[in-house]
Order: sequence, then structure tokens, then C-alpha cells
Amino acid sequence: MDIQYINAPHARPPSGGYTHVVSVSDVTRTVYVSGQIPVTRDGTVPDTFTAQAELAWANIEAHLRAAGMGLENIVKHTTYLSDRAYRADNEAVRRKVLGDHQPALTIIIADIYDEVWLLEIEAIAVQ
Repeated sequence: MDIQYINAPHARPPSGGYTHVVSVSDVTRTVYVSGQIPVTRDGTVPDTFTAQAELAWANIEAHLRAAGMGLENIVKHTTYLSDRAYRADNEAVRRKVLGDHQPALTIIIADIYDEVWLLEIEAIAVQ
């Protein structure tokens, strides 16, 4: 598998820990992770945005591990935020979780399915 991270030289550079274009070739498998919500196995939802974001990412990581992959295999993810007030906290958690890995990213401000959830995150991973 060959992954290239591309940012056009004449377009605005990305800010916030992502890449504009991720080109993947020689892929043997693609995994689509459904939107992960901030709910524990026993149904608990954390009170704070940061705790909810960390849990949603932990859920993504658990599903990827079950599929034989890890966070480093993510090439694109979409985060749905219930309020734009969470943008900075969301970026901080994402950078903490992904480190130097900067897949393509979309963030959408949306009315989340359950009003207790402050975000939902879906991902595409390749191997």
C-alpha cells in the first residue's frame, strides 16, 4: 500500500492537523467505520465534550483493532459536532489521539441523533 499526503502549493494550506488530499494506491482492504458515538459498552455517556470525544475515538480504535487495523490506517474521517463552540476542544482531542497522523478531514455542525451526544465520528481506513 502506498499513501501520499498532498496539499496543493497554490491553495490555502491546511490548519488544524489534517491533509487536503490523501492518495492511496495498492490497497488490499478498505474498512468503513460507522459513526461512533460517545457511549460506553454499558450505556454511560460522559458529561464533558472532551470525555465524549476521547470515548468516540476509543470506540473507533477498538473497532479498527477488531478489524486488524489501527488509527494509523485512517485515511479520512468525518466529525459531526452538535455545536461549533466545540471546535477547539475537538481539534485538541483529535491531535492528541492521532498525533502526527493527519488524514483527510471533514467537520460538520449538525443536530446529533441523541441530544446528550455532543459529537459523532466516522472513519475510513485502508490496508
